Amino acid sequence: MGFGHVGIKDRIQLAERNVDALRSLGRDPSALEFDEIITPTQAVLGGERVTLFGTNNYLGLTFHAGCVDAAKTASQLQGSGTTGSRMANGSYASHRKLEHEIAAFHGKRDTIIFSTGYLANVGMISALAVSGDYLLIDADSHASIYDGCKMSDAETLRFKHNSPESLARRLKHLAGSEGDKVVIVEGIYSMLGDTAPLKEIAAVVREAGEGVYLMIDEAHSLGVIGHNGRGLSEEDDVEKDCDFITGTFSKSIGTTGGYCVSDHEWFSGLRILSRPYIFTASMTPSAVETARAAFGIVGSAEGRALKSRLQSNYKRVFAGVRALGFETGPQAGPVVALQLPDPQTAIAFWNRTIDEGIYTNIAIPPATPNGLSLLRVSVSAAHTDQEIDRALAVFESIGTESGLISSTRPRTEKLRSPAA
Repeated sequence: MGFGHVGIKDRIQLAERNVDALRSLGRDPSALEFDEIITPTQAVLGGERVTLFGTNNYLGLTFHAGCVDAAKTASQLQGSGTTGSRMANGSYASHRKLEHEIAAFHGKRDTIIFSTGYLANVGMISALAVSGDYLLIDADSHASIYDGCKMSDAETLRFKHNSPESLARRLKHLAGSEGDKVVIVEGIYSMLGDTAPLKEIAAVVREAGEGVYLMIDEAHSLGVIGHNGRGLSEEDDVEKDCDFITGTFSKSIGTTGGYCVSDHEWFSGLRILSRPYIFTASMTPSAVETARAAFGIVGSAEGRALKSRLQSNYKRVFAGVRALGFETGPQAGPVVALQLPDPQTAIAFWNRTIDEGIYTNIAIPPATPNGLSLLRVSVSAAHTDQEIDRALAVFESIGTESGLISSTRPRTEKLRSPAA
């Protein structure tokens, strides 16, 4: 016998009780309020200075003079907002310029920009696949990918995380069926920081033949990997195999917005099918010009230097937390996830890091893969060696006091090396 329908009030009150359980352990992660943001890595929270290791500000461009000046000038010349969608209110010249510049950056025919990265995934997926089609997504996909699938009338099939073999079995089962198939993966997965085996997945898609398309979300890999910072598709030399590449401006680019690029000649026609494109106000002038400035940096020698610094920093953090004895994701990347035993331990650990002046992200079920409880650390090119050393020392101190790591381990100063 079922429990019947749960009403609106009951559902909200249940959600509130769940949040109250988190609040009872310390801070409410959903209600933190920064008093001041000082630099890409420094802020004031509750009257106390904290170092930011939870912002996804991978290249540290949020305070870059070129980006800030571009935003100021755009607001002064074009106003504070567009007050409508491009379909209704028309495009600003800067919208088109940004699309052309992103297409050139990726070496693709065309770009469609959206007001957020979330909308880029939802807007593209829901427009591409309809009833009779199939969406094949990695089981650990971001919520925006899952939500795009829900908005589509296509059948959604999950395959095992980072398993080309699982994908191949799914596609083999669908062989001969009518309808197109869209395979969707991510460059870097946001919870554990691992990358997709993209070469192998691209090979599976090629072998499946006509009517099978590959989409990759480069949200966390844009500006981070690839010689020119174009992400995993560039790093793995499979950009030509990727029918659609989505990305966000809210991480390495340092503003809000998102996009999709493609070489298909019919790609631009998706604008008239994508409800998030048609019915959402377009990007503000300041966000557009910030993105234009940031993409110019990412594709330059300065951007490559920032990427190199970022990679050095995240390798240092990854090696450091592993040397301390914490279990992490499988590879070094801009997201370093410390795996903790349970949500209560993770929340307590997170609260302690803030007490010690280190701000990170807390990630607990049901928002995490396989029910993991994580302290999620995002690393920036703007972090100094001293800031990283301080964070590692805090992780060591809390981990030792709580019994999560051995107190007999050597101190972190002895564990790190210049090669880390």
